[in-house]
Amino acid sequence: MSPHPAGLAVRRVNYQDAGDAQALIQLLDMYARDPMGGGTPLSADVQRRLCTDLNAHPLAVSFIAWQGLPGAQQAVGLINCFKAYSTFKAQPLLNVHDLAVHPAQRGQGIGQALLAAAEQHARAHGCCKLTLEVLSGNAVAMHSYARFGFAPYLLNPSEGHALLMQKWL
Repeated sequence: MSPHPAGLAVRRVNYQDAGDAQALIQLLDMYARDPMGGGTPLSADVQRRLCTDLNAHPLAVSFIAWQGLPGAQQAVGLINCFKAYSTFKAQPLLNVHDLAVHPAQRGQGIGQALLAAAEQHARAHGCCKLTLEVLSGNAVAMHSYARFGFAPYLLNPSEGHALLMQKWL
């Protein structure tokens, strides 16, 4: 992987740190308001509980990309991940649940730096792979993920690639 863009630092989120928690909520709310994030802001309840809940979730890990000089850094990107398990490999995996980069900072390698932080964490914890979901209409993100080495999930090409489905409860 290429080095981080100049002035960029990617650090693991401390969910109990007020500055980290505020940055995580702001970046995730920005993403939620974007059409690719659903176009709906985070509720006040989610904003109030999220970092406490993530802190209590033993499989959660997040990283924030900070741009600028120490003491004057701005949070410009976020990646939220959760450890899961691959039954076919009998090893853990790391799922990228959210990846958001501030619109004014896109195209500068911040997403790649956040993915690199997730990969480094996954390798350090014995994970066999990274997984993620992406909207089929998000060509920019799909190109970025492919550049990082992601590919559609296939077991047998004649059976097609995997699709993510959901059922709200």
